[in-house]
Amino acid sequence: MTEISGICPPQFAAVKDAFAANFANGLERGARFTAVIAGQTVLDIWGGNADREGAVPFSDQTLTPIFSTGKAVMATLIARLVDTGKLDYETAVAHYWPEFGQNGKSNITVGQLISHQGGLPGFSPPQDPSIWFDVEATLKALCDQTPLWTPGEGSGYHPIAGGYLLNELHRRVDGRTMGTALREDIAERFGLDLMIGTPDAYASRISVMQKPTSAPDLGTLDPIKQAAFLDKGSAPAGKGSADWRRMEIPSANAHATALALADFMQIIANGGQLKGEKLLSVNTLGQATRERVYGQDRVLPFKLSWAAGFLRNTGIRIYGQNERAVGHSGWGGSCTLADPERKLSIGYVMNKQSAYLIGDPRPVGLIDALYACL
Repeated sequence: MTEISGICPPQFAAVKDAFAANFANGLERGARFTAVIAGQTVLDIWGGNADREGAVPFSDQTLTPIFSTGKAVMATLIARLVDTGKLDYETAVAHYWPEFGQNGKSNITVGQLISHQGGLPGFSPPQDPSIWFDVEATLKALCDQTPLWTPGEGSGYHPIAGGYLLNELHRRVDGRTMGTALREDIAERFGLDLMIGTPDAYASRISVMQKPTSAPDLGTLDPIKQAAFLDKGSAPAGKGSADWRRMEIPSANAHATALALADFMQIIANGGQLKGEKLLSVNTLGQATRERVYGQDRVLPFKLSWAAGFLRNTGIRIYGQNERAVGHSGWGGSCTLADPERKLSIGYVMNKQSAYLIGDPRPVGLIDALYACL
């Protein structure tokens, strides 16, 4: 039996049982699940191992890569710029970044780009995977590129490219990258173990990931899905994991604890507040979380409701019982959510990846068990 550590009041015993069952059934190696309501941590449990050999326990200090779960962080950072007037969701990206507007992209708005409607899910034509480690080359290639469909005519999930584009947009209007803004404005200020671009000093705390044994199901393949996920250059490669870890890729390589994710998402769940301080206005929260596009996604094999960077729970019901909840999931299982009706946010991280891009049964089961206890 895997020992489960942390905080679990009797009210949430069923969640702890479900968490332990995931280990007993061989679904986990190391994991953590945290829930925060109205600023209070009500559940925070972890167990298993952080390494391959089973010699290092998974603890409250363990960091894990969260892959696309970091897009919820990215969406919040963009919302903060909207809140201060530096960005507007309805304004063209090219207004802030003229070079972006080439080859059919002049009218793509900030809201369309962040809701995966920009037609740039990957490179076309394909690039060498090492290009991702050259930010200037990556941005030039994407600026030069023609969208793979008419922007604004439906969504097509942007796994990695969207993070580079939005990070550059953030830098142009704020003067700082997302990683720097996250660290200076939120992570250090509120004591959150949450980073976009992780320094070497944290390397010893990072759990070793066990990759999935199968590829994600993308449905019927076509050139758009090929560019997003399957071309040789669709993801960074050609350098070591340390180089990848140090990069600032807000869409793909944030590192965090489950507690840090749950705390951070209180900004969305708790009326713009984090630990008693107001970080977003109610008006901007509404703009950030409202539906911007709904329908069959061109990359992921689901009908999805996208807000301004957040995946809405409408129709998919993987983020609890409230269809107004928003969140994001990462390749292999990690996820976070914010439910404003209950002022509830959660974080789930793990180091044994599944083939799921969204809707991994492990966190879905834990979230459902949590709601049943409320």
